[in-house]
Amino acid sequence: MNQIPIPAHVHYEMLLKILEQQTSPAVQDRDYANRARTQELIVAVRKALSLQRSLEADWQQRGIDLDYRWSGGEPQ
Repeated sequence: MNQIPIPAHVHYEMLLKILEQQTSPAVQDRDYANRARTQELIVAVRKALSLQRSLEADWQQRGIDLDYRWSGGEPQ
């Protein structure tokens, strides 16, 4: 069976690092109106990573190989 292409975890981790360490503090200081939306974005990215890990566990349990992708330009 063919491998399932899936984003590498580093993509989520980099997004979270930027959002939590740079974006969120800047918003806290300058943009009170969008604080909650920024936190929603962080939660959404965390949820996406969690959901992906759940899918990965299911696929691996069923013996399906995964192909972690590092960019969108890789051949299909």
